[in-house]
Amino acid sequence: MMPSPLAILALVVALMLLFSVWNGGKRRTLRNIPAIQRLQRSIDLSVEDGSRLQVNLGHGGLLSTHSAAALAGLTLLQQVAEIAADSDLPPVATSGEGTLMLLAQDTLRSTYRRIGIPDQFHLHLAQTTGITPFAYAAGTLPSVLDRTALSTAMLGAFGPEAGLIADAAHRSEGFSLGGSPALSTQAVLFAAAHEPLLGEELYAAGAYTKANVAHEASLRTQDVLRWVIIVLLLFTAISPFFGGNQ
Repeated sequence: MMPSPLAILALVVALMLLFSVWNGGKRRTLRNIPAIQRLQRSIDLSVEDGSRLQVNLGHGGLLSTHSAAALAGLTLLQQVAEIAADSDLPPVATSGEGTLMLLAQDTLRSTYRRIGIPDQFHLHLAQTTGITPFAYAAGTLPSVLDRTALSTAMLGAFGPEAGLIADAAHRSEGFSLGGSPALSTQAVLFAAAHEPLLGEELYAAGAYTKANVAHEASLRTQDVLRWVIIVLLLFTAISPFFGGNQ
């Protein structure tokens, strides 16, 4: 008998709470993801040489099926802003959806307030550049091609238009990282971006950039659930051999 969705949700919440307050006496070592390591290095370099880092959040709002990807992009934006907000050229965010732009502005505003420089926040640091996928990409290209923006991160709901943004970053000789929940977009980013995020690596960005303990707890919860699914699949596969003659 399959467990009910409510039981699955309760298990996920319980595991998240458990791993948030307990680490087994030793901090867990996360597996190496070269893409995020290069992004962190790019953020540090952007502060040193006065270049700008641009975070593109895609066109999936919180009411869409890709809301988790949008939240992952907002988490990365917050971490980038905490490091580079007071640099010569602070990071900027683009989106293809109105509510996502408002959330990006609020994320930047709260980050600037938390690090003690609220007067340096401006609404133009987070903009909606288009309300359709290719209009969004077209509105994003000028800032990516700008020589002052040498690092471009794409985390959110993207389609094939992500290839245009990644190609623009390549032509401007800048670094590009991309992650999307759509498999077709991951294929495009694998070919076009310097560093693609594949599969669940998109949702792991918060844990790897040390956003908060909840993000690492979510990774540990994913590991537990992954093994639970593996055991259930194996049990389902071998159960006919022990069921006798039907």
